Amino acid sequence: MSDGNSAYGKKKFNRSRSHFADRITADGRDGWPVAEGRYRLVACRACPWASRAVISRRLLGLEDALSMGIVDPIQDDRSWRFTLDADGRDPVLGIRFLSEAYDTRETGYPGGVSVPAIVDVPSGQLVTNDFQQITLDLATEWTALHREGAPDLYPERLRDEIDDVMHGVYEDLNNGVYRAGFATDQKDYEEACTAVFHRLEWLSKRLAGQRYLVGDTITEADIRLFTTLVRFDPVYHGHFKCNRWKLAEDPVLWAYVRDLFQTPGFGDTVDFDHIKRHYYEVHTGINPTGIVPLGPELAGWLSAHGREELGGRPFGDGTPPGPVRPGEEVPAPGRP
Repeated sequence: MSDGNSAYGKKKFNRSRSHFADRITADGRDGWPVAEGRYRLVACRACPWASRAVISRRLLGLEDALSMGIVDPIQDDRSWRFTLDADGRDPVLGIRFLSEAYDTRETGYPGGVSVPAIVDVPSGQLVTNDFQQITLDLATEWTALHREGAPDLYPERLRDEIDDVMHGVYEDLNNGVYRAGFATDQKDYEEACTAVFHRLEWLSKRLAGQRYLVGDTITEADIRLFTTLVRFDPVYHGHFKCNRWKLAEDPVLWAYVRDLFQTPGFGDTVDFDHIKRHYYEVHTGINPTGIVPLGPELAGWLSAHGREELGGRPFGDGTPPGPVRPGEEVPAPGRP
């Protein structure tokens, strides 16, 4: 991050577009064909954008086809670090910082080092950090490597509706919490925070009568909403000042997010310890003491939600993913 972590909350927030937007496709039209074992997904369990890719990879059963490296939730001004691995190096890529893969691709590139990132293992260079497109391509371009029974996360007949819903959720909520949290003046904060809660109220009404966001199965739209909602009470409510009410105070949204959390592929990828430590320790511009709150309590995530009464088929004609593969489990401090 060119301006350092302390810059958060001290300058107007603008999310930059992904600079590296090459796509990994079945036909390899960008020069990156889908191939088992060739690429490595680098993710941080604290990051909602990276968590989308982690969830999609698991739901689709791409663990053997696309290896995964998890970075330390506390990055420094040199970028995301592989300090969770032995010797502080990614065991597949052999690098200490994700920025090394970026530099291998392009020296002096504009923008910061972001996750998720997909790296070409043979060359060691970054392929893409386009968080908006990565999960769509995992669902539609990697189909030859999907597990048997993988769900269709981006069904063609629902794509227009999914895209429309995702656009509003992104503008007002996914990105809106950041615009509120990193606002540098009262007007910007109030506009962003108001949009956040307008969108939450819209979602609550929509989900009151249907189990999933679009159609009767889990889709990309649910994944993108979940990664923001699961962070709402732990970090966005307090740290980002989105505190008109807690998610747990809305019966519909609280039940919806618990339903997904308890669905294989969702909650088993969530690390609340990484989430809290990243936001409260890294964003020193808005939390200069670096103190991490003790709450909220996590036991409620495993409580009954009752959403089965709305019907729906979580995986459509497919099946749930199997157990989390050894070595990819969320450590105990991050689980309810």
